[in-house]
Amino acid sequence: LDFPVTALPCQSRTPPWFHEQRSGLLFSSTSTASSGRLISSVAKIKGWPCQQDGSSQNDKGIRSGLDLPEDIFWYIHALMPLRDAARAACVSHAFLQSWRCYPYLIFSKEVLGLEENAFREAEITRDLISKVDHILQRHSGIGVKKLKLDFLSATNVDSSSIDSWLHRAVTPGIEELTLKLPLDSNAEYSFPCSLLSNRNANSIRDLQLSFCAIRSTVDLGCLRTLTTLYLYSVRITGSELECLLSNSLSLEWLTMVGCKEIVWLKIPCLLKRLHSLRVNECKMLKVIESYAPNLSTICFSGHVVQMLGSLQVKTLKMSCFHQCNILRYAGTKLLCIVPNVEELRISSRAEIVNTPIVPGKFLCLKRLHISLGGNAFSPTYDYISLVSFLDASPSLETFVLIISQDRMKHASVFGDSAQLRQMPEHRHDTLKKFKIYGFCSAKSLVDLTCHILETTSSLKRVKLDTSYGYARCYASGRCYPYYTEQIMEARNAVLAVETYIMGKVPPTVKFNLVQPCSRCRALVP
Repeated sequence: LDFPVTALPCQSRTPPWFHEQRSGLLFSSTSTASSGRLISSVAKIKGWPCQQDGSSQNDKGIRSGLDLPEDIFWYIHALMPLRDAARAACVSHAFLQSWRCYPYLIFSKEVLGLEENAFREAEITRDLISKVDHILQRHSGIGVKKLKLDFLSATNVDSSSIDSWLHRAVTPGIEELTLKLPLDSNAEYSFPCSLLSNRNANSIRDLQLSFCAIRSTVDLGCLRTLTTLYLYSVRITGSELECLLSNSLSLEWLTMVGCKEIVWLKIPCLLKRLHSLRVNECKMLKVIESYAPNLSTICFSGHVVQMLGSLQVKTLKMSCFHQCNILRYAGTKLLCIVPNVEELRISSRAEIVNTPIVPGKFLCLKRLHISLGGNAFSPTYDYISLVSFLDASPSLETFVLIISQDRMKHASVFGDSAQLRQMPEHRHDTLKKFKIYGFCSAKSLVDLTCHILETTSSLKRVKLDTSYGYARCYASGRCYPYYTEQIMEARNAVLAVETYIMGKVPPTVKFNLVQPCSRCRALVP
């Protein structure tokens, strides 16, 4: 109890007996600001005077004056933030006993108050290890619901210490386990899968592992309660992961980030509850094969991979920053992979080619978001080619286009003498919301905007944001540092809207034009 900690919120489920005795307690189930006020308020419930002259008197008064079962003191203690829980244990034997079974063990340099000290990294790591050892050696290991070991910013944490902590605190009844090892550890520590066998496996709901390895998955028990699995820079092969998943029949959320040994991700049909899959920057990944019948959301970031299996995906988010043909892939391949998708989000920062004609129909697609940035903007890219996506989406209700560029590379509508293109045969009469962030004076973008306004009778809202997506100037009062060229282009974009677009907006449409704030515009004469 002799270490500085900051307040830490706790969570706990209300036991059945709490509701039975609550009417006689006059006690709120939210954490108090300090243990002293909590003990005082509990002590006064039945007229017991709050004694401050010794922990034994306090304990005797609390236990006899309230005549409450030991469990309720443990419950009150679990509701306290860690700092208040430690203080309460200093003044009461009842709370001291429950401190040895405190359920929420969350360790990081921030929680233990080490970040404010101007120590070198090695000293911080040494101090952090010492304090975790000090606390866990005095903990009984009973009643732990949540264990979080956050050593991301530490250095040289000994494997034997990690093993000792895990075996001490990972006991039957644990529900959440988070292990974040140092960034420079090269994932050399092998997580002991035998910890999650037998009785321990029956309660774990949330497992998060970072910068370690998972090898002996055959030692795993049946993780029948596991609903959330998060793996960040974890060394695990496809077969080892398949074994882990096959033992997690209640899994609902699966997240994998930077797991470099995965080549083929196979999700078995046994995972009937799995509904969300997130895969980011797994560089060796080539194939995602899923037979999970209720998988409805996939968020993917990295190089385009082959998708196999039975996919009933409703929401697909793809960020392929280095894939030059992502729009072509979406227009030609996705239709047969996710035919029932309702929300599609595509992001790319690589140079793109014009969107091809989509060979079929996304019959269920209602929301389409396309984000282009970085090197995506070839001067020859024709924004109006995006109409092929609209044509292929007869149920589309929302279309959002996000453009992130430092300078406009396309031919301006003011420098091109050609008339605006019209395609009256292409109608989009289900579209209700249309937004462009980073709107510029590119002629093909003006063509696209005018086309949608002229061929969509169902429109209700249109938003054109010329501020390069930095409209936060208005909210924070602090301006984004624009380049002079960006301010000039924003002016041209506003002028293009006023000249070519405003007159085509139907009176029933709510139109919103966003531009840099007056302070930003005043920077350029």
